[in-house]
Amino acid sequence: MNSLKSDLEQFICVGNDVVELKLVKSEDDFFNNKKVFRPEMTHQLFGQTENIFGYKDLRIQLYYSSTRLAVYLNHNYSEKINPNQYEGVKADNVIKAIVDTLEIQPITSKDEFIKELAKESTFKPSGNLIHSYSREREGSTSQFQVYKHDRMSLDSFREYHSRMQTFLWFFIDGASYIDTDDDQWLYYTFFEKEVEGSSTRYNFVGYMTLYRYYAYPDKIRLRISQLLILPPYQKQGHGAEILQAIYRDFVSDINVLDFTVEDPSDNFVRLRDYVDCKVCMNLPSFQADVIHKGFTHTMENEALEKSKIHKKQVRRVYEILRLRATDMSDAEAVKAYRIEVKQRLNIPFQKQKNELEKLKKVLKPEELAAAMQAVDTNERFKMLEKWYQEHIDAYRRVIGKLSS
Repeated sequence: MNSLKSDLEQFICVGNDVVELKLVKSEDDFFNNKKVFRPEMTHQLFGQTENIFGYKDLRIQLYYSSTRLAVYLNHNYSEKINPNQYEGVKADNVIKAIVDTLEIQPITSKDEFIKELAKESTFKPSGNLIHSYSREREGSTSQFQVYKHDRMSLDSFREYHSRMQTFLWFFIDGASYIDTDDDQWLYYTFFEKEVEGSSTRYNFVGYMTLYRYYAYPDKIRLRISQLLILPPYQKQGHGAEILQAIYRDFVSDINVLDFTVEDPSDNFVRLRDYVDCKVCMNLPSFQADVIHKGFTHTMENEALEKSKIHKKQVRRVYEILRLRATDMSDAEAVKAYRIEVKQRLNIPFQKQKNELEKLKKVLKPEELAAAMQAVDTNERFKMLEKWYQEHIDAYRRVIGKLSS
């Protein structure tokens, strides 16, 4: 039995290590291993362990043409498990898992896919161009563009969206496809514009989706749902540039109240903090000579008017910028800051305490004693300190980026 188990373990590989993603511009790119980037996760395709069984030296090639996002899918390996030798145990059908989850009809012929690349220069983004900017990339200046789609009005964009959203499974935990028949969705697509002679290529960089919710009594609240920037374009400032462009797109819209974010990742929280701090640090109520006086409704109003920042996020921005303005050698100033932040963090405990006061009137003594045990003062203090340190660590990372 141990020998069989040992033999079978040789046929286990990790999905993150064997899936090769690539944006292909040319035939040379197809064969260039330096163009490969790896998924951050594969559990949404291969299960929680992210393991694939039944192959040795497995390589799964999932390539996209860089503009039209035509999909090539294939795999190779040095050995595949033989069920006749291993008590009928079969290899995982990895191609079926990918095709079924991504809902794609890939090209499986290398030659056919390379022929498709000739059509790349005919692609032009649909939607309205709302922002252009440049970045230094790979030793030269590259141009980038942001396009807005108010709704899924064009069949061509519907098809394009169906391809670009397939990246979600590899980079967004809890990914799911949205209902494109729902007109409350907004779509933003990002491209790198490359001009070569008389030919212009629009390489796909990423995209964002927002949903329009009702906000009482007569406004719209925009919720950012998905933001994806592909790895070849990450850590180049695109996220901040794009988020600011979308803020500007709605700042004059009297029907939009503010922005919120759906279940943000840690990376998006840092991005949003940075962008919102950049906005607010230039507002009068956030200046160093007044910010130490405490949080005010003026701050909420200024941030809302400037970039439609939600009031809860304004409070977080205030705490970051006040920490930035605090003289850490001034013990009294540091203490005042700590107390104010902890007072906010203590609000859930205070609500719990108030609920217990109400329960005293209706619970039996033994029931009340059990409820009181759940509110241990020492544990609460430890939890508050832990939360405070976590916030400070996150705030300092944002402050470091603001200073760079």
